[in-house]
Amino acid sequence: MRRVTTLFLLVCLVTTGFAPVTAQPTTDSAQAVSPASTSATETLAQTENNSTTLTVLTYNDIQTAAAEDGNLPRLVTLIERRRAAHDNPTVVAGAGDQISPHALSPVSQWRAPVAVLNQIDPDADVVGNHEFDYGLEQMSNVTADSEFPWLATNLVNASTGESFDGTENYTIVEHDGVRVGFIGVVDEGATYGKTNINFSERGLEVQDFREKGPQTAEYLKSEEDVDVVVALAHTGVPEAKELAEADEGNIDVIAVGDDEIKYPPQETSDTVITEGVARAEYLSEVNLIVEGGEVTSWDGRLITVTDDIPKDENASATIDDYRSEVNLDSTVGYSETELNATFAANYHGETGYGNLVTDAMRERVDADVAITNAGGIRSDSVYGPGPITGGDVFNTLPFANTLVSVELTGSELRETLASQVITVESETGQQYGSEISQQVSGVRFDWIPREDADPKIRDIYVNTAGPTEDPNWERLDENETYTVAVNSFMAGGGSSYPLADAPRVETTDELLATTVIDYLQARGTVAPEREGRMQRVTSEVTVDDATVAVDGKGKMVLTMDAPANTTSVDADSFSVVSPGPGSASVSAEQVTYDEAENRLVVRFDEAELAALADGADERELELYGEYDSDDYERAYWSSSRLNADFTANFEDLCAKLVSGESESDDSETSGTADEQAQSVDASATSPASA
Repeated sequence: MRRVTTLFLLVCLVTTGFAPVTAQPTTDSAQAVSPASTSATETLAQTENNSTTLTVLTYNDIQTAAAEDGNLPRLVTLIERRRAAHDNPTVVAGAGDQISPHALSPVSQWRAPVAVLNQIDPDADVVGNHEFDYGLEQMSNVTADSEFPWLATNLVNASTGESFDGTENYTIVEHDGVRVGFIGVVDEGATYGKTNINFSERGLEVQDFREKGPQTAEYLKSEEDVDVVVALAHTGVPEAKELAEADEGNIDVIAVGDDEIKYPPQETSDTVITEGVARAEYLSEVNLIVEGGEVTSWDGRLITVTDDIPKDENASATIDDYRSEVNLDSTVGYSETELNATFAANYHGETGYGNLVTDAMRERVDADVAITNAGGIRSDSVYGPGPITGGDVFNTLPFANTLVSVELTGSELRETLASQVITVESETGQQYGSEISQQVSGVRFDWIPREDADPKIRDIYVNTAGPTEDPNWERLDENETYTVAVNSFMAGGGSSYPLADAPRVETTDELLATTVIDYLQARGTVAPEREGRMQRVTSEVTVDDATVAVDGKGKMVLTMDAPANTTSVDADSFSVVSPGPGSASVSAEQVTYDEAENRLVVRFDEAELAALADGADERELELYGEYDSDDYERAYWSSSRLNADFTANFEDLCAKLVSGESESDDSETSGTADEQAQSVDASATSPASA
């Protein structure tokens, strides 16, 4: 984007008498880069200084909204309203991931969203990774059914460099004398790893978007005489910034998809970049002042798709017609607890809904362990407590993934679990926070999101009892063989799971959503909760005494050095867990922290600890607790988490319980703890944690 100077614009405004109207204030608005801003509600097609306003409307990642009579029909109405509000050329385009996943994917595939997109009548869209959810061979059918071009500028035939299966390298539209060129790019992260398609084996090449994008934009400006170039980038915002920095002033706007973040229009290297989250939640509007084939200034904003926007009747009718083909509105079960299907919760840690899904998978194929990738749980919504419909399940599990069981050694299972750990030091970790990126059943473990951690998955226990039997947790045997239930996407190596060559035990044709629906219908009512299946640990600490006696005097006290750089602790978060048989958990009675000495004292009530003994003289136990630290800046997580392994000796306690004695010396033990540090007020405000 080339812009004339502010001084020149001011001179033009004074000499022509043109008085610009400022866009209405909104938290999603971006400041115009010069005084010549245009109104967000009314723009002039031709000003007295021969400049023209071009409005660019974009959306991205419609996905699950395609099967709901809600946001998408409202988006259709909003687009028509914004088109009508402007007395100037207006273009509309998408930034990919429009046709999948959604609740109708297993039945009607791309047809429902494409039918609604045809009603929007966009000028172009870009092929995103989810456009391949129905297989590469279906891409020609998608493009044939679409009344608009699908662009794949840098995803091309490896032999010829030409477009494939009905896609196009670029497209040009002209409105009221303004020529607009569209290109569509993806990065390798939005294709490899997010699909099960081996593009190179299928004769396709993903070219570097930083090179192919600017090259095509330069061609459009110099050879095709376009006034404006809009790049539809299914890359995520960080990569879109790389594209802008690699460009030499030819790309004017980059509409982004893939990472699904709220990014109101703003400039990077003279290029406007914007993204509107996902699921038809926002419409991005950018108004460009075009003069002499150059963009001289701009303004823009994100417009929220609110419930008070009326739904387009034709779009609603289209979606309802497709929904009528399947019974999505019937109740399949009830949940007494909240079922969290949000991306943030399922990527970062254990959820009750993730436990429900993996428990159903494990039971269906009688596996030792079940794993599902966090990216396979969609909708970004929360359900329950209350009735759960078939549509709810298909919205959260919309892919045509089927259930598969594979055979893994203990060592391979550890590697499989570790493949999904996102460390805090990684680029993704710095942006979103450390992640475990999966949900599990039949296995419990600690995960350490540090680059220097080896191994990153430790203290693994496997439930060696059947899925419907009382649990029997045993330490992972690296040489033992385990049956692991996964979905077909993972079994093919998707999401970087090392499972493509794993021996198959059972391959079903049953959709994962069907497995969960059957599980709900068989039980009627469920109440899944977080159980500590995946424990995040940022620091390992050592208890002063490796074996601690629980001797029946009333209390058990653990003393240890706190992690380096600790500034405070969350007393309410400390608990001791038995990862073995029973898997019980007991909260700490008191936690004290001596900041000067960096020492921790954690006290437990012996009567409660008796539940962890389970009749044994000794038990391996694990202490967990959250603390605040200035060790690193966090994203998502607001606290660090420590872990300590120790052995509890219950022999004397068990003997006293058997003999009926009840001896307690609370004051003596309590005094010992109070002497070592000042007590932390357990009722004080604590750092939040997920």
